Amino acid sequence: MMKDFMQRVIVIAPAFVVLFALASPLSAQEPLTLKQAIESALESNPLVAAATAGGQEAEARIRQARSGYMPHLQFSESLQRSNNPVLVFGSLLTQHQLEERNLALGPLNRPEALSNYQTQITVEQTIFDFGRIGREVQAARLTSEMAGEDHRRVESDVILVVIRTYFGVVLAENNLEVAQQSIESVQADLDRAESIYRSGRSTQADVLAVRVHLAVVREQEIRAANELAVARAALNDALGISLDRTFQLTTPLEYDAAATDLTLEQYRRSAAEHRPEMRQAELAQRLAQTQQHIAGSAYMPQVVFQGTVEAKRQNFLNKGGTNWSTAVTLRWNLWNGGETKARVEQARFAESRTEALRKRADLSIQLEVQRARLNLVAARQRIGVASAAAAEAEEAHRIIQNRHSAGLTTITELLRSETALADARTRRLAAIYDHHVAAAALEYAAGTLTAQAAIVN
Repeated sequence: MMKDFMQRVIVIAPAFVVLFALASPLSAQEPLTLKQAIESALESNPLVAAATAGGQEAEARIRQARSGYMPHLQFSESLQRSNNPVLVFGSLLTQHQLEERNLALGPLNRPEALSNYQTQITVEQTIFDFGRIGREVQAARLTSEMAGEDHRRVESDVILVVIRTYFGVVLAENNLEVAQQSIESVQADLDRAESIYRSGRSTQADVLAVRVHLAVVREQEIRAANELAVARAALNDALGISLDRTFQLTTPLEYDAAATDLTLEQYRRSAAEHRPEMRQAELAQRLAQTQQHIAGSAYMPQVVFQGTVEAKRQNFLNKGGTNWSTAVTLRWNLWNGGETKARVEQARFAESRTEALRKRADLSIQLEVQRARLNLVAARQRIGVASAAAAEAEEAHRIIQNRHSAGLTTITELLRSETALADARTRRLAAIYDHHVAAAALEYAAGTLTAQAAIVN
């Protein structure tokens, strides 16, 4: 008797260790709904922060392009020292320091070295450029819109990952519970088998077979506990927080049989209208067209106003004069070795490339929508089959337990029933999880997976 008791303690003790390890932090766990998890991820996930910075970068690019409309003001300070006759004469003249003695042939031909401090302020304003600046602003706005669509896509990506990992944790918790229920059931079978053995109605082989099966189920519990720990870490990673934080997830893994979905054609139309990738492809095509116009504008002249105020001095503080000048300049690049032509051709090819990519994106998204909807339908069907199988497995196991107690069936049949019941329960849970993920994936494919979507709330 003492030997049997010690063997039972050796088999069961690890289960209590796992249960204690899982239950001990529960008091410190924070309650977390699916909606709260998504809101937390949208605030903390680094990918969302990167997309936000990308949008701000694009906004700054718009301001940069608009600066072409504004006058450009430059300041310069320089020092020049020379005995070049022309430079010395010109410097004295602009410094307002030219005297009669400087006009003598000797000083004119062989002047002493002269220092020339020059302070200059220049303003330049583009008057007309055949719309080049306007197109550059338009290109920057298109880039900003593309960044906005990229931000929306990243948010959808994060929401989909959070849904997968959130319900992945709930699934792992339920699988662990199934494993623990199996341990309790097998332990009851072991007690029953030992009682029957002591009464002389079976051999010790039946008791040993149940103990072996209990060890197998215990091993499954350990794997389930490990999968739960990994799933929790994956959820925290999706939330963008420390992997050590623990939560009590309060949104259950349930199947809503009353939920309805749209037709395949409706989802396809929604994807064509709402998917960020489609909108980005359209914007990329328009951007390529705008870039082509910008490249072509290099063929046209520019009209620019320039104004300059300068002060020139023999030393930094005095002996100087102030001058000013204005000019209106026509700039026309008549030949640059074919650079402008090459830029126009490059932009034209880029437009063709974006058109091809837009068509490819449309086909890929349509396929994604169809695959997601088929997965959703299949998961719904699997739930029906798995639920019926789980109910039948429970009833079959109850009957076999009673028959075994009455000595009408073998221990092998009982253990086979235990395994079938656990498998049926886990398959049902997996089908419900796959249904949640498939529903989220379908919303994602249709471009409607946001923090306000019904599947989240």
